Amino acid sequence: CTIADPGWDAGGPLGLAQDSSLLSLSGHIPCGLICHPDKEHVLYPLGCTVVIQELDSKKQTFLHGHTNNVSCVVVSRNGAYVASGQVTFLGFKADIILWDFQRKELLARLSLHKGKVQGLAFSPNSRYLVSLGGLDDGSVVVWSIEKCEAICGSPASARRAGNATVLLCSSSRDEIFVTAGNGTIRAWELDVANRKIYPTECQTGQLKRVITCIKMADDDNYFYVGTSSGDVLRVTTRNKLMTNYGPQKEKFSLGVTALLLLKTGDLVVGTGGGIVALCKGSNYKVMKKIQVEGAVTSLTCRGEGPQLFAGTDACQIYSIDCAAFKEELLAACHNEAVHDVVFPLGTSDLFATCSKNDIRVWHAPEKRELLRIVVPNVTCCAIDFMRDNKSIISAWDDGRIRAFLPETGRLQYQIEHAHSLGVTAIAATSDGKRIISGGGEGQVRLWEIGERTHKLEEILKVHVSAVSCIKIKKNDLECVTASLDGTCIIWDIVRFVSKQLILANSLFKCVCYHPEEYQIITGGTDRQIGYWEVFDGSAIREVEGSASGSINGMDITSDGAYFVTGGDDHLVKLWDYKEGAMTHVGEGHSGNITRLKICPGNKYIVSVSADGAILLWRYPDLH
Repeated sequence: CTIADPGWDAGGPLGLAQDSSLLSLSGHIPCGLICHPDKEHVLYPLGCTVVIQELDSKKQTFLHGHTNNVSCVVVSRNGAYVASGQVTFLGFKADIILWDFQRKELLARLSLHKGKVQGLAFSPNSRYLVSLGGLDDGSVVVWSIEKCEAICGSPASARRAGNATVLLCSSSRDEIFVTAGNGTIRAWELDVANRKIYPTECQTGQLKRVITCIKMADDDNYFYVGTSSGDVLRVTTRNKLMTNYGPQKEKFSLGVTALLLLKTGDLVVGTGGGIVALCKGSNYKVMKKIQVEGAVTSLTCRGEGPQLFAGTDACQIYSIDCAAFKEELLAACHNEAVHDVVFPLGTSDLFATCSKNDIRVWHAPEKRELLRIVVPNVTCCAIDFMRDNKSIISAWDDGRIRAFLPETGRLQYQIEHAHSLGVTAIAATSDGKRIISGGGEGQVRLWEIGERTHKLEEILKVHVSAVSCIKIKKNDLECVTASLDGTCIIWDIVRFVSKQLILANSLFKCVCYHPEEYQIITGGTDRQIGYWEVFDGSAIREVEGSASGSINGMDITSDGAYFVTGGDDHLVKLWDYKEGAMTHVGEGHSGNITRLKICPGNKYIVSVSADGAILLWRYPDLH
């Protein structure tokens, strides 16, 4: 879930330059947000990529190489190496990639674990990398960084114990590391000469706990583990015994999900209930606490200074001042699939996106959120600005059309029961007096919008499946609708009749009028870009738009010379309209692209995807 800033990537057709990811981290990944030891960068996973962001300039670099979602990220203590693991399909090997941080290059691809890489840890002197497999793998493996090969491995937990889910290396000894999980805490010692690792069970007495996070003291004498029960255990590394635990009475709500040990000896605890608490002493007394949105999944310190960062599963990043213990929201993004993106008429600095539970308005130059309109427990499928930019109209899966004020987000009006199977597409006429909506049942409905009234004007019934896209002619006399039933229909919206029906062996996902409005272009599941005559609905030509996966979104420049497409191949493509040839391609998305738009003035392109990412691309200089 990020707004990122990619450029067009070089190679093949010219690369599109990703300008920035507005910011989105995969917030559900434990310890996914990491502050680099140089104190100038943070790293976090986003889909199949690892993002490196400069803290001051907000410039972002993307590490591409994984074939599926990244499941864990770790940075070596000296800052020279980054390692990331991924998930994959059951029975297939899940890769670990070792990266050079300075050169941002792939050094090695390490493959042994199956299904998922659950955790990674570098030894203190960066000699070894330790990896922990997921539920279907259950093994722990030690890798030599110098030789980029496995030294040895072992099942991570005893047969009578549960699965190990967290991993941590010693703070001073390369040969020592700890694994923990459901009813298991194990300290391991590496015997390099014999290529073996030996575990020792840590004793917790009568306490049975599911371990969710772990943190080692700098002097290596003890380590802390957080539990799903909401308490913290302190275990000595020398005799492997639990010395204390707490809080005894008021445990942390929804479990301890992240830990951070400060230089003062105090412990910062992040919880599933969104509390970040500063705890002192052996009784873990809470001295200060703050509330953030979402469960805390990451806590990381900026060097030894007074600033720390917290990441949550709501895809929020907070900066926390340790002295005052006050939080500041640094970045936020959608934590669900983004379904649509739209610009207000004539404005390139603002755009709106929609997802499950909310609509957000963004300021593009500063890459920050200006407004969030929250409607809980429903999904917004499509949005549009009225032409006077005085309201945002939105289509929701509960069958309602809602209109909001773009400055405050206040609800202007709501049309109940607009469609029986949810509203899937929406568009506004140029005069601002009518809205056209499409539903999951295939009906197209026209609504007359007054100052204080809204009434149903007409129902057009031809489509037999969900309407995916609606575009209206500039003169408001005609519109085109694309549907998943394999048809595009050009409607006369004065006489309320269909003028042309375009049929193809495809589930149409998107349609665009050429600015001169004598042709339309379509995209869908057959991976073809179709050119069609508006006059008689005849096919002009077809161009293969994607080698794999459907085309889900397209937009055309105001002069009609170029258009962009995006879809399930995760690529943003720029095309010459007349030649039907791809001129630029942009790599950056990790999920299926759902929609994309060219901003007014052709300064950049915004694309949104199913993994919650919002990417800005610099529009190439085509002269």
